[in-house]
Amino acid sequence: MGQASLASAIFYRDPWAAIDFLEKAFGFERAMVISDADGALAHSQLSFGDGYIMVGSEWADYTASPASIGGKNSQTVHVNLDSDIDAHCTRARAAGAAIEQEPADQFYGDRTYRARDPEGHVWTFAQNKRPFSVEESEKATGLKIELFS
Repeated sequence: MGQASLASAIFYRDPWAAIDFLEKAFGFERAMVISDADGALAHSQLSFGDGYIMVGSEWADYTASPASIGGKNSQTVHVNLDSDIDAHCTRARAAGAAIEQEPADQFYGDRTYRARDPEGHVWTFAQNKRPFSVEESEKATGLKIELFS
C-alpha cells in the first residue's frame, strides 16, 4: 500500500464490527490489521480506491464514536465512487446503513447519497456525472464560487 497524502482515522466502540460493516456495506478492503495479545484491535487500515482510512477504538478521552456522544459528528467522510452510485446505495442499505439522503443529482455535476453507519458516523458517497461549470452552478444557486489553483 502506497503512502497517501491524507488519511482519516475513525473511532468506534466496536472497531472489529465496524471493519466488517465497512467491508460489507461500503466496499472497503482490509489493508492492514494489527491486534494485541488479547485480540484487541491496535491499528487498522482499510483501503478504497487509491485512498484509505484508519479504524480504531476509543483509546483516549479525546477519541469517541458518535454512539458515545449522542450521535453527534464533528466530520463526515466523503468517498468518490467510479461507478453505479445507486447500486452502492442499495448495497449499503441491505447491509444495515441508514440512508440519510437518497441518491440525487447535485448542481455541481455529482450524484450523491449520505449514509449513517451503525455507530452513527456519517458517510457521503459521490459519483461524478458531468463536468462542473462555475457559471452554471452560480446561476443555479445564486452563490459566488471562486476556484483557486
